[in-house]
Amino acid sequence: MRRIKLTVLAMAGLMAAVSMSGCGAKTTETAAAPETTTAEKTEETSSAETTAADTTGKVSPTKPLVVYLNDFDDIIPDMFKKATGYDVEVVAGNGAETMARIETEGDNPQWDIVWLDSMPSINSMGKKGMLLTDWEASNAENLTDFFKEIVPADKAYYPTGAHAAGVIAYRNDIFTEETAPKTWEDFAKPEYKDKIGIADPSVAAPAYPFVSYFFNTKGMDGGKEYFSSLFENGLKVYPKNPQVVQALASGEIAVAGLQESNAYGMIASGEPISIIWPEEGAPASVRVAAISAKTEQPEVAKAFIEFLLQPETQQQLVDAGDEGYFEPSVAGVNEKEDREKDGKLVYAEASWASEHEAEIKEWFADESAK
Repeated sequence: MRRIKLTVLAMAGLMAAVSMSGCGAKTTETAAAPETTTAEKTEETSSAETTAADTTGKVSPTKPLVVYLNDFDDIIPDMFKKATGYDVEVVAGNGAETMARIETEGDNPQWDIVWLDSMPSINSMGKKGMLLTDWEASNAENLTDFFKEIVPADKAYYPTGAHAAGVIAYRNDIFTEETAPKTWEDFAKPEYKDKIGIADPSVAAPAYPFVSYFFNTKGMDGGKEYFSSLFENGLKVYPKNPQVVQALASGEIAVAGLQESNAYGMIASGEPISIIWPEEGAPASVRVAAISAKTEQPEVAKAFIEFLLQPETQQQLVDAGDEGYFEPSVAGVNEKEDREKDGKLVYAEASWASEHEAEIKEWFADESAK
């Protein structure tokens, strides 16, 4: 198995969004999954691994399955190899890098699986005929009701979880629980002028789902009005969430719309940070996995998707993954103990966000540059 890191590719290679009719944003509230004992987990994992190996062992691939992804690259190859016997070569990069790479490869894709926090972009790929469609994962029933609604009618991709693309993270040595912003509308208040930052929706995979939610719910004009008010209030935009973390840690900003793993990570590292999950919801980044329409090993690719939809797999991603703070897409998985149990996730409808992706990113880039 091999692991490759992408270099930064030209932004001009980003995929154009596909036009679809719009509809409303979706919401869900996180709920604690039933607890599972260590013995039960061990027995279930052993059973799941045996089943996966038995059902896919008849295939003899001549090369590793190539997976383009933006997280879990350190652990997923060994996990899949242990469960199925198949080798995986991962190509890791942020959302913009990966989508630009896919666009550059065009009709000669070098990937079998794309697995990203970029549901709108992957939705667009499906509409362009780039994805394997009309097949149903044998364990799709593992999905919770909320995530079943996310699977498109043509089965072009399957969700493996969702995390808050942005929670309100603030320095508690500057603001108190009473004086910190409680809602996303509070970001435009004068007391937070020049103190707020977010990640760039054209670079960071979770940042576009964050931004697009506001445009989806407010409409294009309303979204522009909202973010214009934030830019007028001194909103700072950083390439990715790790740079937002650095800005918070240094005191360059005191409040952020920060991806949840980064926010909880700051607390764990001892930074003076507190988190607020707004009552109206935290915009979610839904992680989805899809198969290339031109894959030469569809059976192994399908086995990979089904592997991701196993509760034992998602439990291991929660327990051992670098991005373990997320709401699993299948039942029977325990979330991180310190993750907000009553936090509500909301998200922009995929087709709408896909349709308006290029326009929103271009507008946002222009406003950021002013």
